[in-house]
Amino acid sequence: VYKDQEGNPYVKQEDIPFYKQQTRIALEYCGHINAESIAEYLALGGYSAVAKALFDMTPQGIVDEITESCLRGRGGGGQVRAERGARLCERHSADQKEEEKYIVCNGDEGDPGAFMDRSMMEGEPHRVIEGMLIAAIATGARHGYIYVRAEYPIAVERLQIAINQAREYGLLGKNIF
Repeated sequence: VYKDQEGNPYVKQEDIPFYKQQTRIALEYCGHINAESIAEYLALGGYSAVAKALFDMTPQGIVDEITESCLRGRGGGGQVRAERGARLCERHSADQKEEEKYIVCNGDEGDPGAFMDRSMMEGEPHRVIEGMLIAAIATGARHGYIYVRAEYPIAVERLQIAINQAREYGLLGKNIF
């Protein structure tokens, strides 16, 4: 239990000074909505970024927006990842002439005690899928794979639920939206 200087416990995590100065982006809804409900995710604007990428942007426009975002990695170093990810999208989409392209989401965590990927897959599975869809649009990929450790059965279950729901809603598969 976190307490203030007078010993009073904080009622909400958001009231703790350490967290007050942070803006949750990747895990914005984690713990606030049902991770197994596409309806709740959609109600908060879920999958709208995919619609924007699909209908209002070019692949290069997606790459440019990712670069300009200054998105940081979720590891301890907080490294800027947006530019690296955008360069990968750009290089792989522009230079690769193969018919079949794939998006691979690596949910493996090599650092002991690290649960960044697990938190995303368990708490925001639709956000993982949405990110993969945007990357697929930017690169021209038509297939995606998510690597999940067997030690994360909740992540596997929630991702499968999210995939099934996204298919039912026409957000995954052929002719999405």
